[in-house]
Amino acid sequence: MTVRAALVGLATVVLVACGGGGDSSNVSTAGVPDLEENLPGFGAVLSADQATYEYTIPVGAGDALDAGEPLSILPRSLTTTVGQTIRIVNEDTRGHSVGPWFVSARATLRQEFTTPGSYEGLCTVHPSGEFVLQVLPR
Repeated sequence: MTVRAALVGLATVVLVACGGGGDSSNVSTAGVPDLEENLPGFGAVLSADQATYEYTIPVGAGDALDAGEPLSILPRSLTTTVGQTIRIVNEDTRGHSVGPWFVSARATLRQEFTTPGSYEGLCTVHPSGEFVLQVLPR
């Protein structure tokens, strides 16, 4: 088992152990469940159709990774400010780690940046394998 696979597995276990978040009946108009899990420094954005930063993980991303194809769906690093938002739509059939978040298969993560800080973590959809988020004060 690779380190990346072990970390993705650990992120999945942690997510499940922490309660998993939303209810699967909360579905967006695109048919993608909404994740409303809040980590310290982040708040759920429940009514936003648009976010400051929006990314989509396409169907087949996991298969591309298995085939050894590097994916560059998100930037390696993102600098933002408190009050801005991010939306990550995962259209793939498998979950993906993106820095401090795990976005389940066919789910949408919407978060508002509420606290300045630096957050780093595994990113399965960037060739570097990392995602660094810097949240600055307003």
